[in-house]
Amino acid sequence: MRPHVAVVGAGPAGLMAAETLSRLGLAVDVYDRMPSAGRKFLLAGKGGLNLTHSEPPPAFLSRYGPQRAAVAPWLEAFGAEALRAWAGSLGIETFVGTSGRVFPKDMKAAPLLRAWLHRLREAGVRLHMRHRWVGWSGARDLVMDTPTGPVLVQPEAVVLALGGGSWSRLGSDGAWVPLLAGRGVAVRPLLPANCGFDVARPGPQGETVPGWSEHLRSRFAGQPVKPVVLSLTAPGGERFVRRGEFVLTDTGIEGSLVYAASRLLREAIAARGWVDIHLDLMPDWPAERVLAEVIHPRGSRSWSSHLQSRLGLKGLKVALLHEVLGPLAKDEPVAVAAALKALPLRLVSPRPLDEAISSAGGVGFEALDEHLMLRPLPGVFCAGEMLDWEAPTGGYLLTACFASGRWAGQGVARWLGAV
Repeated sequence: MRPHVAVVGAGPAGLMAAETLSRLGLAVDVYDRMPSAGRKFLLAGKGGLNLTHSEPPPAFLSRYGPQRAAVAPWLEAFGAEALRAWAGSLGIETFVGTSGRVFPKDMKAAPLLRAWLHRLREAGVRLHMRHRWVGWSGARDLVMDTPTGPVLVQPEAVVLALGGGSWSRLGSDGAWVPLLAGRGVAVRPLLPANCGFDVARPGPQGETVPGWSEHLRSRFAGQPVKPVVLSLTAPGGERFVRRGEFVLTDTGIEGSLVYAASRLLREAIAARGWVDIHLDLMPDWPAERVLAEVIHPRGSRSWSSHLQSRLGLKGLKVALLHEVLGPLAKDEPVAVAAALKALPLRLVSPRPLDEAISSAGGVGFEALDEHLMLRPLPGVFCAGEMLDWEAPTGGYLLTACFASGRWAGQGVARWLGAV
């Protein structure tokens, strides 16, 4: 009889662990509480599946921030190029976009997932949908809640790939946290990552007012602000400066540029209750030229007409300028020019966890050995977003999920003596 391994979670990390284990000759059963596999993976690819990124390995690894040392072995064993080759083995061609991001040629997630599931089933991997893990029985036996009642699963090893706490409707609800904490596993609180943030603005009497004005919100919510450079200094002195774009929301800001800074923003707000960022609304113009154009006599023109005529600035960027500077801006051209190059915005809270693209926190690496086995629970391994790491969007999240699943699968095989 081949050793039997249970994989709990049918996302990228769990399915990659299952593929790795089956290739090494182990019997694998995958369990997931959703009706079908890869629900979050499919939604992530709805607007074009950003599979990975073409950055050189050192720059790629830097995207994992404080946890890059923990993530490094996974990516050295299965990085961006290996992931592209793996997709190619499923018949999925990929290409590098202008931003350096890597996409399937048809931009879709569904064909890749279909081909992958077919290969897994052909290899003998069995998938059990609508099986929710609800607790333990003994050392590592699993109790599953199913439509037909409780089921006891008795594997020789387990891979938990249960996701974080965002997008609970797709399966990642964080319900596993008390199950592991109850067994002595160090689990850090799940927090929003790659998320939007709420703003506060100056009120008419100098007070702080939450959210945007009704004028700005009603006219511009949902519109992109681009190109801009976002800069901030975290309480510990870490500096963030990056060019990109973001989207104005009903209550604040979100989008790829904001997501890239979300860890620093979240940590700063947790430390002091707010964080100030600065936006360069004219990133292609030197400050001296901006000032020269702003102080040019405007005659009878309104400020909006003047800025459009001299700087080509209009719409949302002008509205943001008025939102922050208020009606006094028309009398202070030097302040207007300075704000165009460094518009201050105060962020006061991240959006709720369930709105976030991903989550931070999870199983601490001190609770794991070098093969991702839980120290308090021999034979139980973890992979994917349920581990305490985070990364911005751009292919970094998916790549590390795939790579950690492969790493955990190899760790299981090594523990069982299969390699």
